[in-house]
Amino acid sequence: MNSATVRNLLVRGMLAGLTAGLLALVVAYFLGEPRVDAAIAYEEAHSHEHGVEAVSRTMQSTAGLSTGVLVYGIAFGGITALAYCFALGRVGRFGPRASALLLAAAGLFAVYVVPFLKYPANPPSVGDPDTIGRRTALYFLMLVLSVLLAVATVILGKRLAPRLGNWNATVAAGAFFLLAAGLAYAFLPAVDEVPKDFSPSLLWQFRLAALAVQATLWTSFGLVFGVLAERVLAAERGPGGRRAAGLGAPAAHH
Repeated sequence: MNSATVRNLLVRGMLAGLTAGLLALVVAYFLGEPRVDAAIAYEEAHSHEHGVEAVSRTMQSTAGLSTGVLVYGIAFGGITALAYCFALGRVGRFGPRASALLLAAAGLFAVYVVPFLKYPANPPSVGDPDTIGRRTALYFLMLVLSVLLAVATVILGKRLAPRLGNWNATVAAGAFFLLAAGLAYAFLPAVDEVPKDFSPSLLWQFRLAALAVQATLWTSFGLVFGVLAERVLAAERGPGGRRAAGLGAPAAHH
């Protein structure tokens, strides 16, 4: 894949990330923010310290949220587009759209779901401020381990395929991932700092909202970027080139 194609895919990835960020912003505003407000209300009711906010809650939930999600979406789209350039044609005979959706599904699972199951998101007022550094470090350690295990799983599956066949190799590689992730879950320390009187339903509503935001981000990116990438790759081949469009079309090897 030449540098011009990579650059074009990078730009499309950032545009797709911006689009995905806009959709995730809508989900975050309508599902997540009401839970954040409820958690803040709990914190204020149980705290004797009432400092002056440097940034108002209204600003945080509008301009602050919008800026954060959209900037994240653009950066996320660019990084994922580069991963797509590397993965295209190396993980199976999938077309541009299918490759984008598979990458998005794998990314959602490895980058968010696996770490989330060990260290789920918590709303404000949950967690000891003195342990935030430790909790952040543990979360990112789990995230890095999950991504490395996902890469190792793909490599293992490809190496086993000639001997075991695609189906058996996929099952074996999947079992490896589950075993390795399970060991990581078992050996990494647990974090449970939820106050006993904090509403369990509010806690899980917040966590489900956080999961919904990420699912929206990754899924919409996969759908939008798949269409944009297909157009870029089809234009590169030209009218007489090998067909690149469609879910079942073989991916090109450059």
